[in-house]
Amino acid sequence: MTTSTAPGPYPVHVDADLDPDLSRGLWLVKWVLAVPHYVVLAFLWVAFAVLSVVAFFAILFTGRYPRAIFDFNVGVMRWSWRVSYYACGALGTDRYPPFTLAEVPDYPAHLSVDRPDRLSRGLVLVKWWLLAIPHYLIVGLFVGGVAYGVGSADDESWASIGLIGVLVLVAAVVLLFTGRYPQQVFDLVLGLNRWVLRVAGYVSLMTDQYPPFRLDMGGHEPHAAVLPPVAPSSGTTSAPPPPPAPPPPYEPGGRGGWTAGRVVTAVIGSLLVLVGLGFAGAGGTLAFVGATQRDDGFLMTPSTTLDSETFAITSEDAEIDTEGAPSWVPGMWLGEVRVHARAEGSAPLFVGVAATSDVEGYLGDVSRDTLTDYRAGDAVLETTDGGAPATAPTDQTFWVTRATGTDATLTWDLEDGDWTVVLMREDGTAGVAADVSTGAELPVINAVVAVLLVLAGLTLLAGALLIAVPVRNASRRER
Repeated sequence: MTTSTAPGPYPVHVDADLDPDLSRGLWLVKWVLAVPHYVVLAFLWVAFAVLSVVAFFAILFTGRYPRAIFDFNVGVMRWSWRVSYYACGALGTDRYPPFTLAEVPDYPAHLSVDRPDRLSRGLVLVKWWLLAIPHYLIVGLFVGGVAYGVGSADDESWASIGLIGVLVLVAAVVLLFTGRYPQQVFDLVLGLNRWVLRVAGYVSLMTDQYPPFRLDMGGHEPHAAVLPPVAPSSGTTSAPPPPPAPPPPYEPGGRGGWTAGRVVTAVIGSLLVLVGLGFAGAGGTLAFVGATQRDDGFLMTPSTTLDSETFAITSEDAEIDTEGAPSWVPGMWLGEVRVHARAEGSAPLFVGVAATSDVEGYLGDVSRDTLTDYRAGDAVLETTDGGAPATAPTDQTFWVTRATGTDATLTWDLEDGDWTVVLMREDGTAGVAADVSTGAELPVINAVVAVLLVLAGLTLLAGALLIAVPVRNASRRER
């Protein structure tokens, strides 16, 4: 007596029929024709990601994948598979994909997933990243793991293409010249896509069954078949039992299911959730920076080395104009500003702020550098030729604020006007070298944090409601 067991079917089912009358040249423009699908799918995959996070916590706390979210996510995968089969992933049909999450029985490409009654609460924590690493390495080769360099040694351009892409390209070229899609290439392409989609279903938390390391080639999956014992004397076997019936397909419309309106609402809600998370992240980052990165109450930039053989380094003209606004506006937004300069040598420095016209009168004929830009963290200086200043900067009386020393710190309350910051040696001699940082109190940062967090709360609440309502309605079933 002997028993034979075939591999069991995986819960993610991927099937397709090769169109026998494929156009020779339509594949050249299919990727353009599919652009409307790509646009819609971009939004659907945003909702897929957000709803998958919701499903993650639902599984973690209840052990169940919410039915409505499961149907939606399977529908997105199904839609993507149809578009991929039509366009770049297989080129197996010329029939334009339908715009629907639902199963379309007469379309040549199909995808379904058996919904489990329960899922492991602990496995959900690791299966989508740690346990799937071996498959990620393999699937990466299938979808884009080979890179080719083109060009000279100094200027190379790289292009990445996977095994599926190579095989589809081969099939397309053969189709162009012969009018036939090679059946063996088709079988291999379907097997590779089936492997990829099984892994996608697993890492999307739709099943606890680990994807098999096998290539089930062909348009249709091999079904599980357990052959009963064979009697040696008769040498006959009974017919294997038929494969289990697939689960009932998702049906849109009615009280339950994902109608177009519910899908659009869920997508908008998902986008709002992402926007809300962006607001929350920005507000949290600003709050963290404001609480931990202040130096004596000032938020300072990293130090930049300024080195000049001239007599002075000046900033560009900074115009402050609050005409029509209250005089306290600069103080409200920036508070006091600070310039800190640490000399690279032992020569004391001078840092001062003055009206641009006064600075031009003092340094108009003096050799100096003007700080115009920062590039890759380095200062960009523009040199103006001239001679030496007539007097040291400390002898001038037009400075609105100034500081001296090898570790000079200047603090200034902003005022309306055109202003220039000047860095020199205290004695006015040539050769200015210092590490300089600037900053401000920025009291407005607290208001910005508050606004961002309020916006985050409002958009997250709106997004959660716009997701919850269609999910709840889609969960209803016809009685």
